[in-house]
Amino acid sequence: MVDVLVIGGGNAALCAALMAREAGASVLLLESAPREWRGGNSQHTRNLRCMHDAPQDVLVDAYPEEEFWQDLLKVTGGITNEHLARLTIRASSSCRPWMQKHGVRFQPPLSGALHVARTNAFFMGGGKALVNAYYRSAEALGVDIRYETPVDSLELDGSLFVAARSGSQRFEARACVLAAGGFESNREWLREAWGQNERGEWPADNFLIRGTRFNKGVLIKHMTDAGANMIGDPSQSHCVAIDARAPLYDGGICTRIDCVSLGVVVNRDAERFYDEGEDFWPKRYAIWGRLVAYQPGQIGYSIIDSKAIGRFMPPVFPGEMADTLPELARKLGLPEARFMETLTRYNDSCRDGTFDHTALDDCHTEGLAPPKTHWARRIETPPFYGFALRPGITFTYLGLKTNDRAQVHFGGKASENLFVAGEMMAGNVLGKGYTAGVGMSIGTAFGRIAGTQAARAALKSTETTSAAV
Repeated sequence: MVDVLVIGGGNAALCAALMAREAGASVLLLESAPREWRGGNSQHTRNLRCMHDAPQDVLVDAYPEEEFWQDLLKVTGGITNEHLARLTIRASSSCRPWMQKHGVRFQPPLSGALHVARTNAFFMGGGKALVNAYYRSAEALGVDIRYETPVDSLELDGSLFVAARSGSQRFEARACVLAAGGFESNREWLREAWGQNERGEWPADNFLIRGTRFNKGVLIKHMTDAGANMIGDPSQSHCVAIDARAPLYDGGICTRIDCVSLGVVVNRDAERFYDEGEDFWPKRYAIWGRLVAYQPGQIGYSIIDSKAIGRFMPPVFPGEMADTLPELARKLGLPEARFMETLTRYNDSCRDGTFDHTALDDCHTEGLAPPKTHWARRIETPPFYGFALRPGITFTYLGLKTNDRAQVHFGGKASENLFVAGEMMAGNVLGKGYTAGVGMSIGTAFGRIAGTQAARAALKSTETTSAAV
């Protein structure tokens, strides 16, 4: 029997496995994906949101706890557990030396990501390099890793973990950490969560999955049926507007379209539907997937002119380009007359100011609904560009309710040997919305807590058994 069983193979699971092993426990990690696809959604990440009170190597200036909290409060609309959120925030200030000890390297942000140079630490080589570093360290420490081993059920004795099952295989452990991700690649569950809209559409049918294809939510369903306390809205997720040409699964960050705040976004009827300049892109990019999901056909179009080029991270695929706006409308398949009416109305409402995309500038519209409150400039300088957008789901927020010891709860009672981390509990902190890098903050904080607590529970169990003998 192993001391600690970790179910999952991404950042949170690896943090838990490493911490448990460092605490002296024997550890077995079960990853559902094959080795080449290991790491869950963490392989697609690129940075970690970090609290810091002074400059730190790749982090400039300061990003104090209260500012981090206010940023999180704003994007979640208050749907968050403040105690657990602040725990995450404080943990983000002290985790990087530990990460570096396990081989993670950081680098200054790329020029297209300067807006988060103060708040986020970027991984050298991205999430794939982070995942590989953690796996190398885990192997060196003696963590037993099994790939292609999806867990479909747990054996429980009340609130106590006994064993996990993967098909005909059974894995006993003295303690267990659940870190197997959300249900974003379970299309039927997404359809159920989003339902049918007033137009008779099933919005989820047009969703692309930015993240891993292996997160089916099997253990979330199992734990729900087992009576675990759940938290979160199944329709809420990290949902980004991504390139409509992106692959169905595993598109990752490179499929994101980052020029939204520099132009306008219209739906298939060529109508605007939200303020593109509401706030800085890192604080607002994750609302646009959901906004597009509510549009007809779950599609939108980001429109810019040549003045925007060079001011955002370029997408992998070039957009449609045209020398005139009517030509661009035709290339995008949008109703030309309505498109021109929308763009003309927008251009006429723009009020000149001092354009500065690094600040909440005074370039705005007047008399336009919805308004554009910052960075509003006339779209008039050819060539013009258009990018089709689809909702891209990274991870879902429905999960297990937990506490500051990362314990799973049953009927309000905390389990003594079953813990949870990562996307399976992110809904405690993220009721809705997102701000760049906070998913990695949550996974790192609670992965480390869960691993420490699981090792403590397992070793306590061993001592109790020895004393009884």
